[in-house]
Amino acid sequence: MIITPEMAERIRAQGRKVVQTEAEALKRLPDRIGEPFVAAAQAILERCNEAERGRLIVSGMGKPGFIAQKISATFASTGIPSFALHPADALHGDLGRVGNKDVVLLLSNSGATQEMVELLNPLKRTQAILVVMTAKKESPLAQHADVLLDLGEVIEACPLGLAPTTSSTVMLALGDALAMACLEVRDFDSKDFAQYHPGGSLGRQLMTVTEVMRKDKSLPVVLPDASLEQTLDVMTSTVGRPGAACVIAPNSGELLGLFTDGDLRRLLTNGQATLAMDTTAVELMTPKPITILENKLASEAARIMSEKHLDQLPVVDEANKAVGLIDIQDLLELGFTP
Repeated sequence: MIITPEMAERIRAQGRKVVQTEAEALKRLPDRIGEPFVAAAQAILERCNEAERGRLIVSGMGKPGFIAQKISATFASTGIPSFALHPADALHGDLGRVGNKDVVLLLSNSGATQEMVELLNPLKRTQAILVVMTAKKESPLAQHADVLLDLGEVIEACPLGLAPTTSSTVMLALGDALAMACLEVRDFDSKDFAQYHPGGSLGRQLMTVTEVMRKDKSLPVVLPDASLEQTLDVMTSTVGRPGAACVIAPNSGELLGLFTDGDLRRLLTNGQATLAMDTTAVELMTPKPITILENKLASEAARIMSEKHLDQLPVVDEANKAVGLIDIQDLLELGFTP
C-alpha cells in the first residue's frame, strides 16, 4: 500500500485521537478512587501475606486477560503472592487453585462476559473475596462482587467503538494504582524489591553492598602493629587475594586505615626500595580512607570507585567497624561498568 499525504494525515490524526481519548479517561480515573478502592486494598493486605498465606488471583477474558497477567505480575514483583488465572482454565479444573483465604480480582469492561459470569457461583463456593473491576455497575459481575471497582463511563478509542482500547488502559492504570497503594502501607523497601528482581540490569541496580562485598574469611584485616611482612602475608593468603588489607582497632574493630598493593608500589617508586619489613601497618596505611556503608546499593559503590579511581573500597557499619571490602574486579564480573 502506498501512503498518500492525505492518508498520512489521517494516520496522524487517528493516532492523536486515540492517545487523547485514553488520556482523558485516565484524567477522570482519580475521582473514582474512594472507599471501594480502600476495601480492595484492605482485603489484599489482610489475606495475601505470609501469616494468612492467601493469594491474589487475577482473571479476565480476551484483552482484559492480558491486563490481568500484568497486574498479577506487578503484585508478585512487590511481594504479594499472585497469579493470573484464565477463566476457561478455571472452568475446566484450575478452579482448584482458589482457596478460602484468597482474593480474586475479575476484570471485565462489560461485566457480562459469559466465561466470567459462569465463574461466579463456583467462586462464591470457594469463599474467596471477590473484587470486580468493570465499567457496568449493574452487570452480573458487579452485582455479585464483594468489592466493586467501578471504572465509570469508558469510551473506547477504536474508530468502530469495539476493540478494547481505553478500557484496557484504564484497567491497567487502576491495577497499578492498587498495587502501589498496597506497597505504600507495607514495610517493603528496595532490599525487598531486589529479592524479587535478581536478574538482569534491574537486579544489578538493586543489589546491596552486603551482597557483593568480601567478608568473614575473605576480608583481609590486620592490627595497627602488624609488620609489613605480616600485612603482605594477609593480603596474599586471604581467599581471592584482594590486594589490600583493612587496618582495624584491636578491640572495637573500627577501621583505622587501608593498605593496598598500590600503596606498596608508590612507596617503592618514591625511593624506599629498602623499606623495612618490620615497618608497621599504621605507618604504611592510608588513614581514614573512603568507605561505604554496608546498607548502600552496590551501584553507589561502583560510582564512588569509578569517580575516585579506587580498586578497593572498605565497607563499614554505622559504628565505622570494618565489615567488608569491595574489589573492583568483583563488580566488573557482576556487570557493573565504570
